[in-house]
Amino acid sequence: MTPRRTFVRAGEEHRRAALIEATLDLIAEGGPQAATVRAIALRAGVTPGLIRHYFATKEELVAAAHERLMTGLTEASCARLDEMPDNPLARLSGFIAASLSPPVTDPRSVALWAASMQLVPRDAAMRAVHERTYLAFRDRLEALIADVLDASGQSRTDAQHLAIAGNALLDGLWLEAGALPDQFEAAPLVALAISAFERLLNVELPKV
Repeated sequence: MTPRRTFVRAGEEHRRAALIEATLDLIAEGGPQAATVRAIALRAGVTPGLIRHYFATKEELVAAAHERLMTGLTEASCARLDEMPDNPLARLSGFIAASLSPPVTDPRSVALWAASMQLVPRDAAMRAVHERTYLAFRDRLEALIADVLDASGQSRTDAQHLAIAGNALLDGLWLEAGALPDQFEAAPLVALAISAFERLLNVELPKV
């Protein structure tokens, strides 16, 4: 019985993921208004009624798509942390580099983010997802900054405030790199961000 239940669960997860990917594709192509139930079903190759099996409303599906987007970007930024040496400064540099390099700095991701953000002020589910995913990224950055402050003999009291500022810095550079990819190459963009973090934290970080 166990293999059968696992198979069914895997199939359902696959269909759910296909609906989310179809939603992301449509939003990327035409904005949130393009992600109608009919268009999503057509893109995913299912009937409109099947969507209701996985998501109570279209808004719930759009919120799930936004969560997939933002969680994926955070995971990509953190993907190599476990491979890095046990050196807080090197780990922060590596995180900065990953956050401002492909696949994170992808024009499609920036377009999806911009399209989704117009829903955040007026949709409670989108606001909750955005807050949760923002804090997930910022908390990872805060932990890295706190370790750097410890290693450099500084108090970690201001780690959260520094993470807020650092997150804003990374967000701004990410937006510019995604919106104008021809104007920003990864290496100088990462070097610029590391230099800014050095001034922000009063430390010297390894160059990547």
